[in-house]
Amino acid sequence: MYTDKERLEARSITEIMETAYIDYSMSVIVSRALPDARDGLKPVQRRILYAMNQIGLAHNRPHKKCAAVVGEVLGKYHPHGDQSVYDALVRMGQRWVMRYPLIDPQGNFGSVDGDPPAAYRYTESRLTAIAEELMRDIDKDTVDFVPNYNEETVEPSVVPCGLPNLLMNGSTGIAVGMTTNIPPHNLTELTAAINLIIENPNCSIDDIMEVLPGPDFPTGGTIGGRAGIDQYMRTGRGIVRIKGTAHTEELKNGKEQIVITEIPYNVNRANLVVKIADLVHDKVLDEVSDLRDESDENTRIVIELKRGEPGRVVINKIAKHTPFESSFGVILLALDSRRPKQMNIKEMLECFIEHRRDVIYRRTQYLLKKAEDRAHILEGYKIALMNLDDFVKIIRASKNREEAKERIMEKYPLTERQTNAILDLRLYQLTGMEREKIEEEYRELMKLIEYLKSIIDNESILLGVIREELNTLTEKFENPRRTQLIPAEGEFRMEDVIANEGCIITVSHKGFVKRTPVSSYRSQKRGGKGVIGTGQHDEDFVEHLFTASTHDYIMFFMNNGRVYVEKVYEIPEGTRISKGRSIVNVLQMQKDEKIASMICIKEFAETQHLVMCTKKGIVKKTNLAEYQNYRKGGTIGIKIDEDDELIGSKLTNGDNELVLVTREGMSIRFPETDLRDQGRATRGVKGVTLKKEGDCVKAIEVVDQNTTLLIAGENGIGKRTEYSEYRTQSRGGSGIIALKTASKVAGALSVHEDDEVMMFTVGGQAVRSPVKGVRVIGRSTQGVRLINLAKDDTLVGICRVVEVEDEEAEEG
Repeated sequence: MYTDKERLEARSITEIMETAYIDYSMSVIVSRALPDARDGLKPVQRRILYAMNQIGLAHNRPHKKCAAVVGEVLGKYHPHGDQSVYDALVRMGQRWVMRYPLIDPQGNFGSVDGDPPAAYRYTESRLTAIAEELMRDIDKDTVDFVPNYNEETVEPSVVPCGLPNLLMNGSTGIAVGMTTNIPPHNLTELTAAINLIIENPNCSIDDIMEVLPGPDFPTGGTIGGRAGIDQYMRTGRGIVRIKGTAHTEELKNGKEQIVITEIPYNVNRANLVVKIADLVHDKVLDEVSDLRDESDENTRIVIELKRGEPGRVVINKIAKHTPFESSFGVILLALDSRRPKQMNIKEMLECFIEHRRDVIYRRTQYLLKKAEDRAHILEGYKIALMNLDDFVKIIRASKNREEAKERIMEKYPLTERQTNAILDLRLYQLTGMEREKIEEEYRELMKLIEYLKSIIDNESILLGVIREELNTLTEKFENPRRTQLIPAEGEFRMEDVIANEGCIITVSHKGFVKRTPVSSYRSQKRGGKGVIGTGQHDEDFVEHLFTASTHDYIMFFMNNGRVYVEKVYEIPEGTRISKGRSIVNVLQMQKDEKIASMICIKEFAETQHLVMCTKKGIVKKTNLAEYQNYRKGGTIGIKIDEDDELIGSKLTNGDNELVLVTREGMSIRFPETDLRDQGRATRGVKGVTLKKEGDCVKAIEVVDQNTTLLIAGENGIGKRTEYSEYRTQSRGGSGIIALKTASKVAGALSVHEDDEVMMFTVGGQAVRSPVKGVRVIGRSTQGVRLINLAKDDTLVGICRVVEVEDEEAEEG
């Protein structure tokens, strides 16, 4: 039986299913799976943060059981299962998931290896300081509150959100018929983009991308290529390629090992190790001899290689066959006015700005109302204090409070609220000091009211408040970028994945080469004993040394006149005390070749020349562009006589002057114009005449009047002399005295006052010392001590260190 109010209606099952499914879909989209564009939170996340804020779980308060938090959320706000609440809580506390975690966890919250968290009865949590900033001012009528699921209490429909949480932490969610996948970004860069939009609302996406270059994942790694970033910034969709970070380390036994220190976002570390192990087992990575996972809180996966195997090739194989390189499909989809909307980066940032404008406007109205209410009471106090005796008389003559209130309001222009406040005054508040406090409070309130009204009435002031508050929070929580951006493989250059930094190239007497960061050597005072430089491996010692930048080309000039060209980063890196790699494994050298000189260049410019000098004093000039078509097998640089060999080469501009210094302490200075450009495969002309038997040219330098010539003897004695002390002569003469000492010359350099030099000895000692510690003296003087040598040790080489900050260290 049907009642009068009920009726039966025939409808298609298809129609019913469509309607029900649409209702279900909208419920999932709006109330579960998608974040709000304003605060970047899904409903369950917002309920967790609000519940924790309400029960006082601040970042500076003790942790509390997660079970208590889950219970609070379930009991008051979330009409779903406890596991969904706990999973959301855990995710907000995982530092490898959240770029800026909102939950401060205590206990087992899982791991990047995919380990599950402990049950919520074992774990504890509290809000982070950043999460508190999302909730700040929620009690000042800044956001709308809606009834909870059973209408017993209320919950916020959005939180005030002082930081751009949606783009700062990202979000992922699968709804019905749509999905969102927003990557995290760097807070400092987001703030710069927001400031840019506030300053110039008409700015373009290109302008925004200059200050917000791309995602910044909590797990670091590198993003290959800008195509995907450019696409999602403009359209809201794009695919970003992420690759982990790995480097090679040299082992004592001459082998290399690859160390993976960062993995892509959302990649399971344990699964990655298993996948690499499978590749080793299947002989895909045949170069690997051992695999170890040495990770703790930080990732460290060690892949030991067989002797002689190249690390870069193995890294590329791992990237090809494992999730060490993976993709992140970006979809910038969020709820805008409770409707799902795919937005570009500017639209998302504008949603946050508009939300903050609304929050600050409502907060200002709230504070203004409170200030005006208080000012209204204080105005009543002022009237009462000005007529205190009369008020006391009226109150004493009244039978009760109501009569006193009516008589006061009849005589004075006071409202009922003011009169009640006056009647509530305590006697001590009528003292002189308290009256002054009331006057001072009223003056301060008037200033505050004026400021609050200016925010409401002036849009630019309101936007200024948004910027000021955001900048203050950013300074408090700023964090360096973790994910590096590099070109894609199509636009790939090795220089883009290798830091451009100063390094020292050393080549030992027995032909071992290595590249060592300049920072490995400490700066010491003149005369210091130094630190062990290269070790004394089987009586080997450093014979050639050079400073360069990793992105430069380095030209190796052999003693027989051949030239090899390599990128500096191709030189194997070693530690300060490591032996290095045999030069024959780096260069395709011919038999009996030894390195005579090395030159670092940025490019093969036609405006530059190479001047080479041999042991017998033969010099030759060639245009640098002649060497740009270099080959791995080397090219001829100068033709050398049978009893001669190349000792050095210099870059010149065509108008320089050159100085040759011989082992017996003689020198000659002549203009470069005395030399004409010759082809690569030519002999050259005489530069200096050697008179003493056994004498040879030890160094060739380019004259620079802003520098001095530093000459070092094998006994550690040296000096600096102005170039004006060396007169210009014609090429081919015997020269003049450069150093008066019983010792032979070990080397010579053109140096500036603020330069530093590296000095190496046969015994393997190394001293890095500032040039200014060596005073400038005359050409024919003996000099001062540059380095304290051990018994039977001699100085073998000296070179300049460029663009290195001094870092004073103790001697010895």
